[in-house]
Amino acid sequence: MELISIVEALLFATQEPLGVPQMCAAVKETAKDICDAASEPLAEGSPIQIPEWVAPLAATTEEQVRASLDELIARYAAEKHAFTLVERANGWRIAARGEYAEWCRALYPGKKVQRLSQPALETLAIVAYRQPITKAGIEAVRGVSVDAMVQQLIDRGLMKIEGRADLPGRPLLYGTTEAFLDHFGVRSLDDMPNASELRRVKLPTAEESAAAAEHPQEHQLSLAPVTPAADES
Repeated sequence: MELISIVEALLFATQEPLGVPQMCAAVKETAKDICDAASEPLAEGSPIQIPEWVAPLAATTEEQVRASLDELIARYAAEKHAFTLVERANGWRIAARGEYAEWCRALYPGKKVQRLSQPALETLAIVAYRQPITKAGIEAVRGVSVDAMVQQLIDRGLMKIEGRADLPGRPLLYGTTEAFLDHFGVRSLDDMPNASELRRVKLPTAEESAAAAEHPQEHQLSLAPVTPAADES
């Protein structure tokens, strides 16, 4: 029995994503338990014989587990299986390939795909790249009230309340959830497109937006006829 087969069995046996540390611990602890049980004398006096491949598994590393995962992914692709391994924010899992999504969705007719509207995507993008952020901070960027949109995204499990800002009135701070990462197929916020660059972009503040609304810049168009420039030649 190889480590790659054990890792595959662990992923197959659970409905929840498994992290590399979890799989590594399961392999090491099981191998240790088997070796400890074999060292205890039986009533008959004959020790338990264990396979030679068990003892080395007690020293399994996370790097070895990751190598097994990579090998499984390559094997599934080479053998043209309809499933593969995917890594999400909270671990690895076996999943059907994307091209079979419509067929798999037929098993759950009551669960329709709910697409996000453009305003929802804009709000979610601001929160994802600049979290934790206040509602006023989101509104300063979007230029419109986001009360209903924020509540909708919270109800759908894509956003959550992170705490309160150290500002007057102690406004709520918002951030994204693990469901957000799973929905968009990224392992972490650092995997989002242009994450480092967009986090450094200066965003308008609520105070700047309020000042701009109170003192809009006016550009008066002149109604006087345009006088052509004199020909200097």
